[in-house]
Amino acid sequence: MPSIPGKYQHYKNENIDDYFAAVGVPYMGRKMMSMSSPLMEITVDGDMMFIKNTSLIRTIEHKFKLGEEYEEQMPNTVIKSVTTMVNDNELVTKSVIPETNANCGRHYLFSDDECVVTLTHEKANTPAKRYFRRVK
Repeated sequence: MPSIPGKYQHYKNENIDDYFAAVGVPYMGRKMMSMSSPLMEITVDGDMMFIKNTSLIRTIEHKFKLGEEYEEQMPNTVIKSVTTMVNDNELVTKSVIPETNANCGRHYLFSDDECVVTLTHEKANTPAKRYFRRVK
């Protein structure tokens, strides 16, 4: 069974530009995010989990307890999220955007070599995927 904590380097996307366009990200923002190659670092400290994404554009850090609501600061808003562990190698984050009540989320699937993050939003017909290789 793969361990979730660790460092992961982004290496490819699927449907990312279409996904960001569907959820209303402006053209320049979409292009910058599509071209970014963040380093994702996941750590666990007791019952707290930390997910940090670092790129040339910005650093985003999320700190939360599994199963409890927390706030995520986005460029244009703050969203309410809950992250749960589905099994030993999957995390699911379900989020609501308060201004629109739109549902969105992330699904993290871990293996020994990588993590695939699937992004969903009710306005996007097709989810996007971001692929990260485990840094050893």
